[in-house]
Formats: sequence, structure tokens, C-alpha cells
Amino acid sequence: MKILYYDCFSGISGDMNLGAMVDLGVDKDYLIKELSKLNLDDEYEIRVGRDSRKGIEGTKVDVILKHHHHHDHNNNHHAHSHEHHHVHRNLKDIEEIINSSSLSDNVKKLSLDMFMKVAEAEAKVHGKPLYEVHFHEVGATDSIVDIVGAAICLDYLKVDKVMASSVELGGGFVKCAHGLIPVPAPATVEILKGIPVKSGIVPFETTTPTGAAILASNVDEFTDIKEFSIEKIGYGVGGRDTEIPNVLRVYLAKKKVKN
Repeated sequence: MKILYYDCFSGISGDMNLGAMVDLGVDKDYLIKELSKLNLDDEYEIRVGRDSRKGIEGTKVDVILKHHHHHDHNNNHHAHSHEHHHVHRNLKDIEEIINSSSLSDNVKKLSLDMFMKVAEAEAKVHGKPLYEVHFHEVGATDSIVDIVGAAICLDYLKVDKVMASSVELGGGFVKCAHGLIPVPAPATVEILKGIPVKSGIVPFETTTPTGAAILASNVDEFTDIKEFSIEKIGYGVGGRDTEIPNVLRVYLAKKKVKN
């Protein structure tokens, strides 16, 4: 049995996940080529590089949003150009982008399941109907890339089982559109209901709603007991430099199935 195991001792975010997957062996050119099937290439570019945290080297994936001024056909609109940098999309828009793409049915299904997790959490937290939630976090192009990218990687790895450790949430407060909110952010904790978590190892947000949705949607079993033989190890590097290594460690492992 082929296993993918997420070791979330420093949490998980969408970009840490992409870094970890590429580090584990997902072909980066394949990932980029598949993502371009979303037809959003003019909104972002992906940068893949090596980086290290506390002496642990891994892969860092950055989703760089392109700032467009193509909405400004005459100069007196330039003052407003910043409004176009972030497209606010709702769930319908996202379903439309995914369903109308030429991605495989499996990748579409995995992607939509993850988006639904985030949408349900945001709707509950904000007290809004599901299809009225405007994703600041998710509607942003980078979250579409993070989630669909996660689906592409999972589909590529073709494992029999996905497992994960308990999830480190971090601590402190995080800035959002409404001001300072506690870590874990309400959407994150909503998504992780029923999942074993830890918190407080660093005073930062270590697990984002996107990272939480990747786990909640795809992990078959959460356990800190690793009863398997590890065949390959990958490290995805996060955006911060914290007292503990800000990396997501993933394993490809094998387990003999008892007959």
C-alpha cells in the first residue's frame, strides 16, 4: 500500500503544500502545465526555487500575482487601478472556472471538494448563505492555484491512502479585512472540526484555511504513529522564519497490508 503522510509540525498552507509536493517528486512542469488549463495564466506566475529554514532545505513555491492595468483605457482611471489587483470571486465563479477547464474529472472533483470545505466554513463564520460568500482568501487567484494545484499533485501521486499528523495551528493574532482576529482563524478551526490539532508553538498563524481544507478534504487517517516504511521525504518551505523550522514535511511510504 502506497501512503502519503503529512507531517504538520509547523502547520500547513497552500504554498507550503505545493512546495512539499514538488520536493517529493511531483514534476513542476507538469504542475504548471496542468494549472494553465484553468485559463488564468494572465493573473499569476509560479516561481519554484530552493530555500531553507533552520538548516533544513526544501522547495519553495511562490504564486506571484500579476498586477494589471489593462482595465484603464484612459488615464484618469489610474487612481482606481488598485481595485483590479484582487478579483473577488464567489463559489459560483470558482466552480465555473474549474468545470469549464480541461482538467481531468478527478482533479475537478478533488478541487471542488476542497473549495466547498472553505466555502462552508466561511459561510458559517460570517453568517452568510454559501453562494454569497466572497472569498477574500479563496477568491484571490493564489488560493485557486493552491487548491487546484493540491488536487493536481494528489492525482499525480496516485497513492492508496493519505495520512497526517495532528495539525499545529500556531498562536497569536492575524490581520484580516475586519481587523485582528485570533489564531486559529475562525474559518480554519471550523474546517478542522473533528481533526486532532495542537497550538501555540509559535505566535503566528501556521495553518491557513486553505491548508486546513487540503487536509480535511483528503486525509483518510490522522495519527502521530508512523507504522510504515518511509521511501521518500519532501520539504515544503513556508514564508516565515520562526523559532521552529517553518516547513511542511511529507513522506511517501509503503505499508504491507495484512491479509
